[in-house]
Amino acid sequence: MTAGFAEFPKDTSLHEVYRMIGCVMIVDKETETIHDISFTFVMELSNQFLANLLRGVSLRNGLDEVRQRLKESIKVPGVGAIQYAIQQAYDRYCELK
Repeated sequence: MTAGFAEFPKDTSLHEVYRMIGCVMIVDKETETIHDISFTFVMELSNQFLANLLRGVSLRNGLDEVRQRLKESIKVPGVGAIQYAIQQAYDRYCELK
């Protein structure tokens, strides 16, 4: 299990309320796929949507597929912070390998 954190952009309401986003990721080391993933969000629906979108994604070749899925599926304020939190969790996962 790894975690990453990022600050929401200062000009968003998310920053005013929460300031940071956290991403906790459980990776199956044998298959190098995301077994489960969770985010610190105001709305559980957002967390569920992202978890369903990213569960099962292979990390064997980096975060390209994760980035592509996010690009195709979400348009929300703070998406850069979401991506950065995932990147931080992924970097920590790579340290465990």
